[in-house]
Amino acid sequence: MKVISTVLISLTLAGCTTQTYHINGQVGSNDVPQWEGMQPFFVSGLGQEVMVSASEVCGGAQNVKGVQSKHTFVDGFLGVITAGLFTPKHARIYCK
Repeated sequence: MKVISTVLISLTLAGCTTQTYHINGQVGSNDVPQWEGMQPFFVSGLGQEVMVSASEVCGGAQNVKGVQSKHTFVDGFLGVITAGLFTPKHARIYCK
């Protein structure tokens, strides 16, 4: 019973989110990101930030179509099993 409770609590706490910022046009489901990476955060990301220049990836700000930040199930699960010590997030950059 304890195992089932632990699994259910872990699944509840390991929610998935996606934020997509449309900059120059709409990012569609068929678009392929020009850059994709995992951003590591520690202690639940307290006071931390990771910066990636979308204009450098796309060769200028006018070529940036959108930026996406994603917290997957695996990211949440890693956060749960490490008690928030390691909480990664994924990011994507879409170019025109």
